[in-house]
Amino acid sequence: MTPGGRIDAARSFTPLAVAVLTVSDSRDAASDTSGDLLAERIAAAGHRLAARALLGHDKAAIQRQLRQWIDDPAVDVVISNGGTGLTALDVTPEAVRELLDRELEGFNVLWHLISYETVGVSTLQSRACAGLARGTVIYALPGSNGACRDGWDRLIQPQIDSRHRPCSIVEDLYRFRKR
Repeated sequence: MTPGGRIDAARSFTPLAVAVLTVSDSRDAASDTSGDLLAERIAAAGHRLAARALLGHDKAAIQRQLRQWIDDPAVDVVISNGGTGLTALDVTPEAVRELLDRELEGFNVLWHLISYETVGVSTLQSRACAGLARGTVIYALPGSNGACRDGWDRLIQPQIDSRHRPCSIVEDLYRFRKR
């Protein structure tokens, strides 16, 4: 059960293909604990890890990777982690927002409410965002394990579970892809 919603066991579960992008100049595949956490949670929820990548704080490289996944009909959802802070290196929100057709503005609001419970006013330093790019749902989370855990458990997982009521983003995924 999620706040303000519920899982309707009478409805069928639709597994999605989810790609994970870690944005970091200090991590490598062996130390990408946030990417590992997301990959584990994706599998535990019954979804499929479609792809995974780790890139530095390079806006053009981030956009190239995102475009590749947006163009891939086998990828339904992208979750990035890292690069959402306030430093000059943190370019993930700019990279993501330039590709979006529609921003999920409520994600930002709920992100800050949830994050405030964990990190207090430090949530003001986060520029987490989400939206739709040609039918692919993209979520940009901060890179800490706690932020990835909160973002997945409390926001993303319920919305990409087709059984979530009163509605989930899954119901509209295929309509988003039609133009």
